[in-house]
Amino acid sequence: MEIRPYADADWLRVAPIVTEVVRAAETFTYDPAMPPEALQDLWIERPPGLTVVAVDGDDVLGTAKMGPNKPGPGAHVATASYMVGSTARGRGVGRALVEHSLAWAKAGGFAAIQFNAVAASNVRAVGLYESLGFTIIGTVPEAFEHPTQGRVGLHVMHRFL
Repeated sequence: MEIRPYADADWLRVAPIVTEVVRAAETFTYDPAMPPEALQDLWIERPPGLTVVAVDGDDVLGTAKMGPNKPGPGAHVATASYMVGSTARGRGVGRALVEHSLAWAKAGGFAAIQFNAVAASNVRAVGLYESLGFTIIGTVPEAFEHPTQGRVGLHVMHRFL
């Protein structure tokens, strides 16, 4: 598996992953009815941010986007988001993407990385992030409407670099 910067030609292989994850409405706060062109605008980061793809040959297994969490006085803290295709889950793709974003943020001089909205029901992601040194610094109660579990909390997770 290789992780490399996203290229415009990748969208045809990234779009099914982003669409699948957003339509499932189990992990991201994005509107599941969002049209495809809006998903592309939302997912693809512009500098100083970066979008990457995890590939195995011609197959896109997952994708991540990263950049400053907030502009101005908050720009020293990074943020990132990750999506892995259903057929690639459980193969270390998510871990590789998180580790890549941590290295990118550290190399970019960020002091920390913060995730603003991790669904508490996404226990695999929460466990992965905690195993990589993130801590839950707060939870907004019932802030995420999960399609089968009802309202669950959204964690804010943080890690110094």
